[in-house]
Parts: sequence; C-alpha cells; structure tokens
Amino acid sequence: MSLLSSYVDKTVSVVTNDGRILIGTLKGFDQSCNVILESTVERIFGTDVAMQEVAVGLYVLRGDDIAILGELDAEKESETDFQQIQAAPLRPVVH
Repeated sequence: MSLLSSYVDKTVSVVTNDGRILIGTLKGFDQSCNVILESTVERIFGTDVAMQEVAVGLYVLRGDDIAILGELDAEKESETDFQQIQAAPLRPVVH
C-alpha cells in the first residue's frame, strides 16, 4: 500500500520541481506517483504583489514533477491571511 493512500479525498499541498505551489483534493494516484487533484488552485507569490490564487480545476500531475506533497492543515490555513504575504517565487529543484 502506498503512503499516498492516506491522503486520498483530503486537501493537499504540492510543490513541483519547477517551483509551483498547487492546493487541491487528492482524488487518485498510480504506481508512478502520478496524481489527480480536484478543485485545484495555484498559489503565485511575488515580491511586489500579494499572493494570488488561480483556479485550475481538475489537474493531473506527473509523479516525476512532484518535489513534495503533504496534507494541508485546515486550521492553520484559515488563520493565515495570504493576501498580506509577499515572497519571492520558489526556484526550480535541480537534481
């Protein structure tokens, strides 16, 4: 059994190798760790502007493109005012 099975139908945060941050509900995965996210939004950070969320809906992500995946803490999520956060975008992961 994969470690990802405990995250199915839960809201997860995914950081990709190219620095994107995606938030969505994990609906499924396969043996290559390709994942399907539902109701997905991409969070875009910048040093000059507040964080933006772009709705991307149903999203299929290759396992090779995932740097990290984890369950989102709903309590901390609701306490954080992301519109006040400015940050430099993440740099791509170099293998």
